[in-house]
Amino acid sequence: MERVRHLFASPARVADSDFLRREVAMRMHERLALVKIAPRRVLDAGCGAGADLPLLQSRYAEARVIGIDGSAAMAAAAHALQLDGASSMSRLLAKWLPRAGIAAQPALPQVLCGDFARLPLAAQAVDLVWSNLALHWHPRPDQVFAEWRRVMSIDGLLMFSCFGPDTFKELRAAFAAADDGAHTLSFVDMHDFGDMLVNVGFSTPVMDMETITVTYETVDKLMADVRAWGGNPLMTRRRGLLGRAAWKRAADALQALRRPDGRIPLTFEVIYGHAFRPVARKTAAGESIVHLNLPKK
Repeated sequence: MERVRHLFASPARVADSDFLRREVAMRMHERLALVKIAPRRVLDAGCGAGADLPLLQSRYAEARVIGIDGSAAMAAAAHALQLDGASSMSRLLAKWLPRAGIAAQPALPQVLCGDFARLPLAAQAVDLVWSNLALHWHPRPDQVFAEWRRVMSIDGLLMFSCFGPDTFKELRAAFAAADDGAHTLSFVDMHDFGDMLVNVGFSTPVMDMETITVTYETVDKLMADVRAWGGNPLMTRRRGLLGRAAWKRAADALQALRRPDGRIPLTFEVIYGHAFRPVARKTAAGESIVHLNLPKK
C-alpha cells in the first residue's frame, strides 16, 4: 500500500484519468437509483480527490457523508474541493437568499486519510459504503470487504466498482513482446469478488461487468493515461528504465493495434458489485444466533 500511496501522492498527476471515473460514477448512480434506501451515514471508500462526495451529498441531502483515501495529498484535495463548493454555495445563497445565509447550506462532507481496510470508524457506523474504482489498488480485497462489513449497519448497502482482468490487456500483450516483466496489476475476476463477499458475511451479492474501450491517437498519450491511472504498483516491477530496444518492441506492438480509424484501443473491464449486510447469524466466538419472534402477551 505504501507504493500505491506514493503513486497517488500528486493529484495533478492522475487528473487526466478522471474522465473514466466520472463515467463509471454516473453508471453507478444509475444502479443506485434502483435501490430504495435512505442512509443516515454514507462512506466513500477511496474517495480520491473527492469528486463523488458532492454527488452523494446531493442524492442523500440529510445524510452525513464521509470520504476516506489512503493518500494524504488526495484527501487534502478532496477536503479543498468540499470547501470550494461550500464557498460557492455561500455566495449563491447570499445573492439569491440573503435571509437564509449559512443556515441554508447543505452539510459539508468530512474527509479522512487512512487505509480503507482499517477504517477509523466504529462498528455499524455507516448505512452505505460507496467505492468507485479504488478496490483494485488494495492487495487484500477480502480484508477490505470484511472491514467494510464491520462498519456497515444491519441491512446496509455496499456498492462498488473496480477493474477486472481484461483491463489493459493490450498493454500487457505489448509489453510481453518487450520482456518477461510484470507491467500491470493482475486484476481480480468478478466471480472471485462474489465469493469473497459471501465468505465475509454479505448477503445477496450481485456482480456484473462491462467493457469500456478508450482509443488514442498516439502511444505517448495512451501511456500518459496509464501512468495517470496510477502506473505499476507491483513490488516485482522493473526498477530501471525499459531499454530502448525493448520499448520499441512494446510501442510497435501497440502501433500494430491501430483500428481502421487510425486510433489505438485500450480496454477497461469494469466490475460492478453490490451487496447487503444481513442480520448476524453467529457471534464473534462462532456461536449461532437464533432470532425468535414471540407473540406478545
